[in-house]
Amino acid sequence: MSLFHVHYWSPALQKQSGALIIVPDGEGPFRVVYQLHGLSDDYTIWPRRTSIERYAEKIGLMVVLLDGARSFYVDTHPAPGRYESHILESVRFVDRTFRTIPAPAGRAIGGLSMGGYGAMKIGLKYPDLFGAVASHSGALDILARRDESLCPELAVIFPDGPRPDEDPFALAARPGRKPALYFDCGVDDFLLEDNRRFHAHLTELGVAHTYKEFPGTHCWEYWDTHLTAALLFHARKLAARPA
Repeated sequence: MSLFHVHYWSPALQKQSGALIIVPDGEGPFRVVYQLHGLSDDYTIWPRRTSIERYAEKIGLMVVLLDGARSFYVDTHPAPGRYESHILESVRFVDRTFRTIPAPAGRAIGGLSMGGYGAMKIGLKYPDLFGAVASHSGALDILARRDESLCPELAVIFPDGPRPDEDPFALAARPGRKPALYFDCGVDDFLLEDNRRFHAHLTELGVAHTYKEFPGTHCWEYWDTHLTAALLFHARKLAARPA
C-alpha cells in the first residue's frame, strides 16, 4: 500500500484543500471508497484513530479521505462552504489522477456520524456516481437534530429544515436506481433512534438495505471495530455491480 497526502485547488471552496489517499499495490484500475469524517474531526482522523490502511490493504480497496469541515457535506453560502460540490469535484480529481474504475461499479462512499449522514445523502442523491454506501452511527434524521446545541451550524446550514435533496428520508423515497446500502449503530449511541427510524422508513418503502445494531457508543472503539465490515460490504457490492 501507498499513502498519498495531496493538496489541490478546490473551485467549490475557492481555496486549497487536502486529502489522504490510500492506494493498493499493483497497476489497477482500483475500486475506490470515499470516506467522510465526523463533526469534530478532519480528513486525517481515520488513520490516526483506526487501522483503515491495514484493513484496506487486506481487502484491496483504494480509500480517499476527504475534508468536510463542520458542513454536514451540504452546499451553503457563504459558510461553511460548498462541501457537497467539493466531494463531487474530488471524485473527478481522483479519477483523472489515479487509475480508478470511473463508474458506480468502482465507487463507494462511507462515513461516521456527520459523515454517515453525508455519505447516505450523497450516495442516494448521486446513484450514477456511487454503487454502495455505508454509514456508522449516522446523523441520518437531520430534522430531529436541528435544535441541538451540539452543532450550532445546523441552524445556518438548514435554516428551514433540510430540503428534499438534503434529506436521506426524502432521497430514499425518490424513484429510480439506488446504491447498495449498509448502516449500523451502537445500542448505547445517542443517534440510535435516528438509525432505527431510517431503517423503518427504508423497510416501509421496500428499499433493499442492510442495517445492524451492536454493543457500543458513539466512539472510535466502536467505529474501528465495525469499519472492516463496511469495507467488505463495499468490496462485495462493487464487484457484483455492472459498469
